[in-house]
Amino acid sequence: MPNTEASGVPVRGSALTRTTDPYVGSAFRRTYNSPMSSDLVERRRRYIQRQIELDKAAVNVRFRGQPPQGSGPPNRVGMPKLPIGQHVVKNWPVLDLGEQPEIDLRSWKLEVAGEVDNPVTLTWDEFLRLPQVDDVSDFHCVTTWSRYDNRWRGVRFKTIAELAVPKETARYVLCTGCDFMPGSFIPYTTNLPLERAIEDDVLLVHTWEGEPLPREHGGPCRMITPKLYAWKGTKWIRKIEFLAADRKGFWEVRGYSNSAEPWFNDRYATE
Repeated sequence: MPNTEASGVPVRGSALTRTTDPYVGSAFRRTYNSPMSSDLVERRRRYIQRQIELDKAAVNVRFRGQPPQGSGPPNRVGMPKLPIGQHVVKNWPVLDLGEQPEIDLRSWKLEVAGEVDNPVTLTWDEFLRLPQVDDVSDFHCVTTWSRYDNRWRGVRFKTIAELAVPKETARYVLCTGCDFMPGSFIPYTTNLPLERAIEDDVLLVHTWEGEPLPREHGGPCRMITPKLYAWKGTKWIRKIEFLAADRKGFWEVRGYSNSAEPWFNDRYATE
């Protein structure tokens, strides 16, 4: 099993716990959304297993050499606007592990480490001094909804990579958020091939629709991956690690696909 669940002493009991981030040393508030939060991850894991049994076409998908599937006019990269199995929503549904950390910008940090020549830890002010870009892209959730034409502002992942200077051995990235599975210190993580992470539309965003990114959607800063299912974009991002070998993230070890390609219905995996 990949080392994605290294944890400290589990914390249970209170709905609001003030803790110190063991990775970057910054204090933040952990807020559990409801009394049911503590078993939310397990209920979702069971849901994933049911879907694996019910929807075999979305399990262990072999998409190499296959044409993209979907409907509508082509998007800016030539894919059908709406991927297969998705429906359009106007709102922006909230999904998380059951908690939404409250992060003080004065202590916010982004650690960039691993297989790089220039490991760096950025403060919020340093992050905002990096080249900023505006972009409009769609957002595709593995739970079958898509939200079109989101207006973002932030920093390209590619800019972060150029700052850190990945070594020739770097092939993958593992991103970590400030959120944890309720009742534990198991953090949210997700993994991508480096070649997908440095695509131009992969951003670390702080602004959505002209306003600061809402906390419930990962504010003050989250990653977005418009050409992959949205769980590949870490909310409340705090660490980026460049890796020589792939290391599956939080949902990838619980039944979601490692590759997460929306236009191929690539939702689940048992391998």
